Amino acid sequence: MKRGIAVLVCVSALAAVSYFTASKWAIHHQTMTFLDASRDNRPVQVDIAVRRDREVQADAGMITLPVAVLNHGNTVKFTEYSFLANVFAARGYIAISIQHDLPTDAPMVTKVGELYVGRLTQIQRGVANIKFAVEEMKKVQPNADYDHLTVVGHSMGGDITMYFAKQYPDRVKKVVTLDNLRVPFVTSGKFKILSFRSKDPQFKTDPGVIPSSEECEKAGITVVQTGFQHNDMRDTGPDSAKESIQGMLDKFLADTDTGDVAPVETKVSPLVEPGPVAPYAPVQAQADKQLTH
Repeated sequence: MKRGIAVLVCVSALAAVSYFTASKWAIHHQTMTFLDASRDNRPVQVDIAVRRDREVQADAGMITLPVAVLNHGNTVKFTEYSFLANVFAARGYIAISIQHDLPTDAPMVTKVGELYVGRLTQIQRGVANIKFAVEEMKKVQPNADYDHLTVVGHSMGGDITMYFAKQYPDRVKKVVTLDNLRVPFVTSGKFKILSFRSKDPQFKTDPGVIPSSEECEKAGITVVQTGFQHNDMRDTGPDSAKESIQGMLDKFLADTDTGDVAPVETKVSPLVEPGPVAPYAPVQAQADKQLTH
């Protein structure tokens, strides 16, 4: 047993060194700002992370890059999830982290009993940001598969991620969430889902969000119960949490990816406006005491 633990520690350490090296030398990060004319020129910032060799191959038309879209938590910056973006980039994805909130946005007002505790407006705004950013990214890097997205998100970003997957299941290939608390999981089985859950008394998942073990097994959903705090799941979290999540995410991608992505010829209908999503089970009264992530 001790030998097994020692091997696991060594593997984790090697993985951490690998991602640090990839981040410093092999992965190209670039921040861009797009203006959405349909929403009074709303600025939508994105951080793009891509492995340099894969970027060169895509620019030459040799490959089509798989795409991961990352969504941040409430009040957290889009640049605070580089530890996740680098895992995707190291595996050959183009990772697109989107800034959803602006200082000029009205403050979020939560209310127990309303759909997603009153956060539907912010969630739908996030979905609109994803749609817009994806369209703009087609101009920046046309040799990427924007029709089969891997969508990722922490906390509120995880709710945006799951809501997007509910509305556009045919445009989603994989879903990864970190402590999404409000929007129920998709259980259709159309794509694989990996979800990391915290052990944090201040951040409680609403009833009905996480399916039963039987439903998870049937739908291809992997739920990882961690011992981490809710806010450990971003760049400011402890290295032990980030390295553990990186390792499990990397294994999930290794198990679900099928090698280099061939040029995509499938025709997919354009994104349309999201409609209503069935509400989760009634929220307990204690929910209004929770923080806003």
